[in-house]
Amino acid sequence: MTRISPTSAGSPVRAAVDVGGTFTDIVLEHGERRWSAKLLTTPDAPENAVLQGIDELLARAGLAWPRVDLLILGTTLATNALIERKGARTALLTTEGFRDLVEIGLEDRFAQYDIFLDKPQPLVPRHWRHGVAERVDARGRVLTPLDEAQVAGLARTLVAAGVESVAVCFLHSYAFPEHERRVRELLRQHAPQLWVSLSSDVCAEIREFPRLSTTSANAYVQPLVSGYLRRLDAAARGRGLRAEPFLMTSGGAIATLRTGIEEPVRLVESGPAGGAILAQHVARQLGAARALSFDMGGTTAKICYIDDYEPEVSRSFEFGRVHRHLKGSGLPIRIPVIEMVEIGAGGGSIARVNHLGVIQVGPDSAGSVPGPAAYGNGGDLPTVTDAHALIGAIDPARFAVGKVDLQPALARRAIAAGLAEPAGLDEAQAAQAIIEVVTENMANAARVHASELGKTAEEHTLIAFGGAAPLHAANLARKLGIATVVVPESAGVGSAVGFLWAPVAYQAVRSFHQPLAGVDLAAVQRLLDALTADVDAVVRRAAPAAALAHKRQVYMRYAGQGHEIAVDLPEGPFDAAAAAALGERFAARYAQIYGRSLPHIAAEAVSWSVSAQAGEPRQAPPDAVADGAATPAAAAGRRALYHLEQGAWTEVPVFERATLAPEHLVRGPALIVEDETTTFVPAGFEARRSRLGSLVLADTLADAWTGASSVTAARNEYPEETAA
Repeated sequence: MTRISPTSAGSPVRAAVDVGGTFTDIVLEHGERRWSAKLLTTPDAPENAVLQGIDELLARAGLAWPRVDLLILGTTLATNALIERKGARTALLTTEGFRDLVEIGLEDRFAQYDIFLDKPQPLVPRHWRHGVAERVDARGRVLTPLDEAQVAGLARTLVAAGVESVAVCFLHSYAFPEHERRVRELLRQHAPQLWVSLSSDVCAEIREFPRLSTTSANAYVQPLVSGYLRRLDAAARGRGLRAEPFLMTSGGAIATLRTGIEEPVRLVESGPAGGAILAQHVARQLGAARALSFDMGGTTAKICYIDDYEPEVSRSFEFGRVHRHLKGSGLPIRIPVIEMVEIGAGGGSIARVNHLGVIQVGPDSAGSVPGPAAYGNGGDLPTVTDAHALIGAIDPARFAVGKVDLQPALARRAIAAGLAEPAGLDEAQAAQAIIEVVTENMANAARVHASELGKTAEEHTLIAFGGAAPLHAANLARKLGIATVVVPESAGVGSAVGFLWAPVAYQAVRSFHQPLAGVDLAAVQRLLDALTADVDAVVRRAAPAAALAHKRQVYMRYAGQGHEIAVDLPEGPFDAAAAAALGERFAARYAQIYGRSLPHIAAEAVSWSVSAQAGEPRQAPPDAVADGAATPAAAAGRRALYHLEQGAWTEVPVFERATLAPEHLVRGPALIVEDETTTFVPAGFEARRSRLGSLVLADTLADAWTGASSVTAARNEYPEETAA
């Protein structure tokens, strides 16, 4: 059993690692001190970059592996395997007659009038999908017993076919999981080498297609992710790590290594979730009640809206969308996840002239191998990083803390051959076009996501982090009508820093249909007790001595409706008074969302949820820009930078972020450099450092801050100071 608590003398030593598609980011904290590193990801063995980076930081800090009290991991390994279809050879066992549900889906069209519409390919090909004789109804009553002899025969068939992992998803297994559990026993008996994922464990909810898709995704990535986690755990323990690593989940919580091995689908959005947690705490520090989290790394850009200091949370998301911005064009995964939009817009995104003669950037990426042309690893396609290297926004000597020998000459050659000549532009114009297109792609994604959520981007403060985000943040903000940009400390490794803010928590959901009038109080109480025991067991593995806080929710609807809304369940036992209070809460919540309730229609509960969290969450200390007049900061040098509007090269001042004090002011155009990223301050923006080290960029061309940023209405009204 492991604990999240310091066992050595002095301040705890905490490490966090975010394995991205291009870079692996590592952060080490000891008391008030922090060290960070950025290394190229080693895709064939991701643990190699992780171990190398931690070794390096421990050496810089004068510490050893046995001093590490907490190691938290986040990874895009599962995400990349799903998107690139590089997972295990996976089979599906489902109720006889339902094996084609993975292709039938929801029987809808995400583009109603597109006669050339493409649907996402299923993870499990048809020849590895098998129907099993068994049937259970929605109340959990067995209509057809499980054919155990058939399952035993299928076990031998699957092994002969070279299958590595099996998804088991029977009809109504959320109400009667015994058939799935028996199949697991039989597979372990006749084919112990197979990985097995049960829908009753992974997603015990109604709606067969999302449940089947989620279980298939879990099985598809399980051998790959579990192998990586076990190798990393063994290697870290061999170096002296005293406790097993912990994992960041897609819902923004920390879970155990065992959870990641058994339910790797919960890790699909773990890296981006850490970034949203960081943005949440930075927003709270600065009093920005409405914030827009902007995370741009080497492969993708992630955008998340945060209102009242809480990120949007969802019960499902899609991966592998055939059309980037169209809902329904991907495959659904039903897990707790921080709601965000993710697009192929990163430093490694490849630029080209498409068949219409238009410059296109992404969604495909050069990754870490071979990477952008400027890396000198054999890449010859122009990318966003190449564009920045060519126009002078990146200092080759400082890129990725010197881990990558950036070569602008190679970037120029790739842009000239791959973009400038086909588009009829010179190299600098083509590079600037890449930057403009990818920034507009991100702005469009933010607008679409805001529309889907019923929000407006201009009311928010942009919080930018990731290796590439500070280069684009100010121009992105201007496109969205946002007046204030915040670049936190250690922005280049921001998601990894966010891991250190995340709570230890776990959520379980199970469908159990009950009309609110005549609800079976005893059955509901038994379900809630079982869910509480399940989540407590998971959280206790990570924090056995901590006090646990619980949150119980019910997903409810009016009879005849197709979807539910979440309603908080009253504390205490579920008795008649609790049921009555639940009905009142549902009516009030429904009216809040839709403008009215429907008292003449019966309400019903569909699914029940319990989450547990260990201890009190880490509190963010308050922050603000210092009072008083600002003095111009002293530049550390100057650099030639291509100016798009002027169509010419111009020299701009370069400032070292580490030397900026709260009383200093930087007026754009300028570059603020640090080890892991560079912040571009365009003309019309001014930058100041907050008391705790964040860079705050204010657009002086905005309409006197009116309605342009939520910061102006918050407790620290610092934009008025920076706009002077």
